[in-house]
Amino acid sequence: MTAGGYSVYYQKAVVKFIPAGEKSTTLHMLREEPLSIRVQGKPYAVVMRTPGDEIAHVAGFCLGEGIIDAYDDIKQIACCDDTNSNVVTVTLNAARLLKAGAIMERRGFISQSSCGICGKEVVQDLVQNIRSLQDTLHVSRERLLACLDLFFTHQSLYEKTHTSHAAVAFDADLQHQATGEDVGRHNAVDKAVGKMLISGSLADAVCMVLSSRISYELIQKVGRAGIPIVMALSRPTALAVELAEKLNLSLVHISGDQTLVVYSGAQRILGA
Repeated sequence: MTAGGYSVYYQKAVVKFIPAGEKSTTLHMLREEPLSIRVQGKPYAVVMRTPGDEIAHVAGFCLGEGIIDAYDDIKQIACCDDTNSNVVTVTLNAARLLKAGAIMERRGFISQSSCGICGKEVVQDLVQNIRSLQDTLHVSRERLLACLDLFFTHQSLYEKTHTSHAAVAFDADLQHQATGEDVGRHNAVDKAVGKMLISGSLADAVCMVLSSRISYELIQKVGRAGIPIVMALSRPTALAVELAEKLNLSLVHISGDQTLVVYSGAQRILGA
């Protein structure tokens, strides 16, 4: 797989020490590079990520941060000089710029690790920028487990490197909508959401499966995307559960014996 004209992973010669002796082999390693996000000509954030899907990544990031509510809020989005994929610039249309001004002044308030900030204050801040999700959807336990089975078929980078995180979105018919893979779990979600935002299919997504633990930032991103169910292979944090409850989002952890542990929004899951 390539991005910007080169492979997103490279090969490295290593030595394995095994009971029978030592063995030389070659492993694929995932690339990690900085992505600078500029909004209205000014630096907004720098994230470490796996190269590739830069436009979708930044579009999803902007939605999650509250800079945009829809892809039409963006007047222009492009790599710097159309050549440097490590810098993406975003220009908002005039109407959105008026609405997003306050959010842009507080940049980082929902993407940073909130050391020293009261958890309840963080949740209240986030809820103000995300609409509570409706209860019109009902999905069976079997259908959610089927999403998990399909999830593993969309991890091409992980198969090569055993390093990347993945976020895979499905619609109500278990049809695959988008996949984001990246060295960072937040980036993987942004890439998947951004792809659907650009294609106009975001409203069809009803479930997102994540390879990582669920922190409040991921709930914020999924909630901003309007996806009612999020499942993960690891447990959520307490603040993630609190935010999911306030957003009426179904938060599910899948244990090794195919048990679904539902922390919030159990009303959507038939048989829960």
